[in-house]
Amino acid sequence: MRIYKSPTILRKVFPEALWKVDTNEKKIYLTFDDGPHEEITMWVLEELKKYNAEGTFFCLGKHVRHRQQVVKNIIAAGHSIGNHSFNHLNGWKSSPGEYVRDVRSASEWISSPLFRPPYGKLKFSQYESLKQHFQIVMWDVLSYDWDIKADPGKSLKNVIKNTERGSIVVFHDSVKAYKNLKFMLPRYLEKFSEKGYTFSTLDPVMEARAKVG
Repeated sequence: MRIYKSPTILRKVFPEALWKVDTNEKKIYLTFDDGPHEEITMWVLEELKKYNAEGTFFCLGKHVRHRQQVVKNIIAAGHSIGNHSFNHLNGWKSSPGEYVRDVRSASEWISSPLFRPPYGKLKFSQYESLKQHFQIVMWDVLSYDWDIKADPGKSLKNVIKNTERGSIVVFHDSVKAYKNLKFMLPRYLEKFSEKGYTFSTLDPVMEARAKVG
């Protein structure tokens, strides 16, 4: 079963993580995981540009190390980056020390206060350690673009249905997701642009939180 909307009970497990932005504005926060990739990320940037849309790219350190120019292109286009770990470890299958070291290794290549755990899987001890140094970002809506068994038309319909003001939506700029992403992202951008929504990075959210804190 595919769960497109993050369950309330999960949000209560990690209450200090950012799941959704509390706003009355017609804003959506697009995020892209598992990149950067020379071809795919650049295609995403072109699609976002068509709608004057901004996004936040949660990058893997192992990719950034070899594709620094792509990261520079992301930032130059007005988007933001976040840490998605170095090796895409599963937190449930990793020791706290191993996991935190992997995230810190990624920080050597990715300068960002944002961290999204791969698969959204974290042990509580890992969460407690990482939240001291990062704003942990989860999501409100999951696209399932990486699922090669998923019908992209049905996935798109579900993502649209579950998107609200302030939704943090996950797509992937990865080889595995590319076919579905090419179908879903342009249609998603067009749909919500027609509804009067804008697409923002998470940077203003972080700045507002810092002022409150």
